[in-house]
Amino acid sequence: MNADVVAQAKAKAREYFETKGTRLSAPTVHQRIAEAFGALDAFLEPIPAAAARAAIRGEWSVQEVVDHLVETHRPGLDELRCLLAGHRPPGDAIPAGLQSKAPLLRPWPWLREELARVHGDILLTLAATPPDFVTDARAPIVMVVNVTDERGQAVPLHWVEELDWKAYAIVWRLHVIDHLKQAKKIHAALER
Repeated sequence: MNADVVAQAKAKAREYFETKGTRLSAPTVHQRIAEAFGALDAFLEPIPAAAARAAIRGEWSVQEVVDHLVETHRPGLDELRCLLAGHRPPGDAIPAGLQSKAPLLRPWPWLREELARVHGDILLTLAATPPDFVTDARAPIVMVVNVTDERGQAVPLHWVEELDWKAYAIVWRLHVIDHLKQAKKIHAALER
């Protein structure tokens, strides 16, 4: 892959985290994440279990998307708590495509409730963080962005980035928005 394309993608991501995470107030970070969580919940609310498990070729089902969010946001909350305690979370970054062992076998109502519980705990943790809280602790995340390769094809670029607590938290907003778009695309295709 072209080194300039990689450098530009990383610089753009780092600028986003700086301006849309690190520099924002803690209440603003909380509000933006809450809005994204609310939009996802509103979309998922009317989807019945059978429709959630249905898939289109080459895509996860809506249920697999929700399973992925549960499996990545749950350990992310633990990592946020480490950051707020002033420590780097132990271990490697949470894998980008993490899912449970059997995402389609989990009951849809339970999966929805678990996502709501995890998101509620994230929001409570952020709300309890003092507005002036500062720490030098950083946590690793696996960044995935699409870039254009030499053939003009969109391809994923992966790297590990170290983020402060507000930038780390704002990743949940991006993650939810990205997967909400994916879930809407799947749902719309199945309705046709």
